[in-house]
Amino acid sequence: MKIQRSVSEPIRSVLSWDERWSGEDGGLIACWERGREKRLEDPLLAEKAISGQLVVLPWKGGVERATKKKQKFGSLHYLAMWQGLRADDLNIDRSVDITLTCAATGVAVSFTSDFSKYAEA
Repeated sequence: MKIQRSVSEPIRSVLSWDERWSGEDGGLIACWERGREKRLEDPLLAEKAISGQLVVLPWKGGVERATKKKQKFGSLHYLAMWQGLRADDLNIDRSVDITLTCAATGVAVSFTSDFSKYAEA
C-alpha cells in the first residue's frame, strides 16, 4: 500500500491519537508531519537530512557513526519523518523495502515494514 501526501498540504490539526496512529497509514502521515514541524524547530538538522545524512530521530533508522556492519534496518516511521524533515512529499510504499546510504557514514539502511528485520538487527 502506497502512502503519499504533498508537502503543499497543510499539517493536520486537532486529531485524536486514534486518528493519527490507527488509520490505514499506520501513523506514517503523523511522523511525516512531525518531521515538517521539526524542520522549523531545528534547521541545522534539516540541512543534514537534505544533504543525505540519516540523522538520529526518535525512530530506528538514523546513523550516528560508521560501524563495521554496513547494513542496518530501520522503520518506515523513520523514513516518513526524515522525508518531512527534508520537506519532501511523503512517498512510501509499505510493500517495498527502501535502502538509503547515509552520506556522512556510508552505512546503508533498509527501511521496512517487517518489524522482525530491524528488531533482530
